[in-house]
Amino acid sequence: MKITEEVTDAIAEGRPVVALESTIITHGMPYPQNVETARAVEDDIRAGGAVPATIAVLEGEVCAGLTEEQLEALGQAKNVAKLSRADIAHCVASGGTGATTVAATMIGARLAGIEVFATGGIGGVHRGAELSFDISADLQELAKTPVSVVAAGAKAILDLKKTLEVLETLGVPVITMGQDQFPAFWSRRSGLPSPLRADSAREVAASHVVRGQMGLDGGQLVANPIPVQAEISADELAPVIAEALAAAEAQNIAAKAVTPFLLDRIFHATEGRSLTANIALVRNNARLAAEIAGEIAGIRANSRG
Repeated sequence: MKITEEVTDAIAEGRPVVALESTIITHGMPYPQNVETARAVEDDIRAGGAVPATIAVLEGEVCAGLTEEQLEALGQAKNVAKLSRADIAHCVASGGTGATTVAATMIGARLAGIEVFATGGIGGVHRGAELSFDISADLQELAKTPVSVVAAGAKAILDLKKTLEVLETLGVPVITMGQDQFPAFWSRRSGLPSPLRADSAREVAASHVVRGQMGLDGGQLVANPIPVQAEISADELAPVIAEALAAAEAQNIAAKAVTPFLLDRIFHATEGRSLTANIALVRNNARLAAEIAGEIAGIRANSRG
């Protein structure tokens, strides 16, 4: 594994660090918005008093922290592997290059000793999963790996009700910030009640620390609603998502290709508004993640003192 000196020093000194995924760069946004957003998100984390650590596999090395040149190259690279738990070890063993999904980023964060991770939205149970069995590895990873993941809920293209049911079955805490309703990625509300609520980063940090003290497996999902000014209402998105899903089925789009296909269809159908909203929510999540990481570091420092 290759960890930058900045990240290594921060972890050794007990300072806050926030992990970031890399599929948002390679599969989630077009160039140059992907690189611009990655840099802006890293800046947001620094402004919040934490150190950013973008995770990716580059030429067979799991990297925690990327240089400006590496971010730029990744943003323009073609046919980059999309890595999850199932294939990250093979990519490393074969000397390959790949971008990490939520699940793989959590693995990389754990290996580096990072406890907080900011992303856009997690994967979950796909619509029609009772026939396709298409359920993201992100959910199992949340049940296994002790990393707190800050996201704007699960992606709205998914079956959110079934996603919450699976998370409950797996014992994953789902904590929504500042409201009682689970958010729906581009929309602040999904119509579904959130299992848990927190009104401060301190509450989330305390929950994270206590889970570790109790020896409980896995992390927690921190659902952070998109800022009001950036959201697209669920009512407006519903027919757009339905059309995108129908197109995916008609074209036999499956497995890892589904989410990028759907996001691209929705981007064009909303005339780019979905991308603007996506950028806003990712940056919002990064700011909260930096705050949570800072609170965790503070709790640990106080316990040692």
